[in-house]
Amino acid sequence: MSRMIPSSLRPGQRRSRTLSLISDTHSAWREKRGPVNGTHAFHIVQPNDPRRGDSTRSTEAACDVLTHGTIQLDAVILGGGVAGLWTLDELTRRGYAALLIEREALGAGQTVASQGIIHGGLKYSLAGLFSESARAIRDMPLIWRECLAGQREPRLTGTTVRSQFCHLWNTESVSSRLGMIGAKVGLRIRPVEVAPQERPPVLRDVPGTVARLDEQVIDPVSLMGDLLARNHARVIGPVPDSGIGIVPKFYGVDVLVQDGSRSASIHAPACIFAAGAGNADLRRLVDLPVQMMQRRPLHMVMARGERLPILNGHCVDGRRTRVTITSASDSVGRVIWQVGGQIAEDGVTMDEATLIAHACREIHEALGGFDPGPDVEWATYRVDRAEAATGSGVRPDDVFVRREGPFITAWPTKLALAPRVAERIAEALDRPRGEAAPAPEMIDWPRPPVAPPPWETAPRWIAATSATRV
Repeated sequence: MSRMIPSSLRPGQRRSRTLSLISDTHSAWREKRGPVNGTHAFHIVQPNDPRRGDSTRSTEAACDVLTHGTIQLDAVILGGGVAGLWTLDELTRRGYAALLIEREALGAGQTVASQGIIHGGLKYSLAGLFSESARAIRDMPLIWRECLAGQREPRLTGTTVRSQFCHLWNTESVSSRLGMIGAKVGLRIRPVEVAPQERPPVLRDVPGTVARLDEQVIDPVSLMGDLLARNHARVIGPVPDSGIGIVPKFYGVDVLVQDGSRSASIHAPACIFAAGAGNADLRRLVDLPVQMMQRRPLHMVMARGERLPILNGHCVDGRRTRVTITSASDSVGRVIWQVGGQIAEDGVTMDEATLIAHACREIHEALGGFDPGPDVEWATYRVDRAEAATGSGVRPDDVFVRREGPFITAWPTKLALAPRVAERIAEALDRPRGEAAPAPEMIDWPRPPVAPPPWETAPRWIAATSATRV
């Protein structure tokens, strides 16, 4: 869920038409709320303000909703990625009446584009230091493993586990050997060396050490479907850009939703922004500072072929993961490799062809001379990691949750940290006011689909040639 504001509006109109409703109530709330970070929490457009533009059917419908009753909930969640859906599940189990609204498809953007590794801190301890990032994430593999086995809530037995572990290996370089030593510092899940005869075939010719790391690899698409199935009656969408408005009240907010001829007004003490990159637009919509978010781009590589070997793991090189490869299968049964790590970081400045050639060379070296073969096809995709801003632009150490009035903004930072961000959001809420039953008024609203993985939507695949093969 990346944008909740009509892109066709002129800059003066970007505050949402529905925010112009009930301006007296807004002004009173604003006076009570006071400034946030030196500015008012909301920019309220008065009824006679020329920036409002002409009245529209959507505004009239929203006005009509407000006169016909409001659905009372404890929280409204905007954004249906892993953070939003896990939070919805967490709140429901704690007795909160909550509803999640998704703009497009569940997991669209970062979640389904991820490689699905349940990290335990390996990447953050390669320098031999137990960092704050490693401390925050080190318990996550055990939590996820219990959830995926049905031994802990949420019970995610419908989520596909692609692999129960990852392999970790190094090359002969000194920096690579040091990285393997650093990977063992302070982690709950530590690498265990694999005997040469037990290595998978694709790693038989790797000159360095090969280890096993009990970090599971999941299918993010099935995770989205699993969480949706658990909370089906509490999720609605897709809701178009122009179909939502946020109205501040004396206590909490009214969220106005319209889908064609259907309209609803929902009141809740808290509105949770869990839309990833879309949080910037949501914060702008309600006049909260948008500088709180940063984007760190990646340019990922994919390979597909019927004879590609299954591989899930990392090649470490000093303080970095030189190559990270995870395996999946596409809709016709071909093996898919998602290739990340330093390759995806370096690829941000490369075009598709240059990055694919670079990835082939790196894979060849990292896998001890392995050649994927001439029948393998290649593609790339770009994705932004939206997260809380740091002064230097580096990755945040932990999840981010902040409450400002009725609004809670959250970024999980990593897929694996979804349980942690959901717990922090729950701790930021007031006590639930009643039962956690779904709103009966929303039962017949549509449910959003789950977004497809990136290899099913890639615009083109490039055959291996002498230019891309080593």
